[in-house]
Amino acid sequence: MTKRHRTIATSAVVGLVVAGGHFIGAGSAHADDVKPSVPPGTEPSAAAPVAIDSNAPGLKIPQGGTLAPVKVLDIAEVVEDLGGEQRRQETNETVMMALQSEVLFPEDSAVFNAQAAARIQAIGNEINQSKATRIRVFGFTDDQGSYEHGKELSKQRADAVHNELVKTVTNPSVVFDVRGYSEDYPIADNSTEEGRKKNRRVEITFPRGAG
Repeated sequence: MTKRHRTIATSAVVGLVVAGGHFIGAGSAHADDVKPSVPPGTEPSAAAPVAIDSNAPGLKIPQGGTLAPVKVLDIAEVVEDLGGEQRRQETNETVMMALQSEVLFPEDSAVFNAQAAARIQAIGNEINQSKATRIRVFGFTDDQGSYEHGKELSKQRADAVHNELVKTVTNPSVVFDVRGYSEDYPIADNSTEEGRKKNRRVEITFPRGAG
């Protein structure tokens, strides 16, 4: 059995109560020459926090104390294979499966290897169980070679995963968002081969099921 290690992390604040009842979300505007910290379309949702009555009798606040501004935190649970070949990240709203390119494709190729289809089929079955209607398939590379080549290769790999998923996903109304990001949005250090291997990946993201 593959050993796994588990990390529980709390992501950045995605909502903040301010005067007048408005909310400031994590998906704020960015300058044209500044890349966002996560791929467009993956920003956490700015869900409204639960209202708290500071005068509630059961709320024990020291005399003279006040409540801090209410924050909405998206709790992320990450489970990764010991070798890092597959990483699963779950938040309150989504499931993201990241597969290293080496477990799907030969080097510098977008043609599946023998084991890839079974991995994608298993993810497709989970998508069916969650009754997801929107699925993101994003490809990424390391920083070796030209940016343009990485852009083309990452999109071709995302397309290959998408084409395999549609063989398993049964909902005819599901919408796919398929993109290639080249070396943008690394999750590890590109100065080492171990880091570059993690950055060469395809991510499949879909909403969590009710269960």
